[in-house]
Amino acid sequence: MDFVKRFFREETGQGMAEYGLILALVAVAVIAVLGLLGDQLVAIFNDVIDGLTTGD
Repeated sequence: MDFVKRFFREETGQGMAEYGLILALVAVAVIAVLGLLGDQLVAIFNDVIDGLTTGD
């Protein structure tokens, strides 16, 4: 029974789990923003590429 109590009281590794959750949330947010702005970003990059290739 002491082993079970110690298992639930021990907090080692908890910080890494929290960092993992934060990283996952940031990844989801980046994917959502890229999904919403994807077409606009493609248009901007195409404009830059066109500007570089034509020499304007």
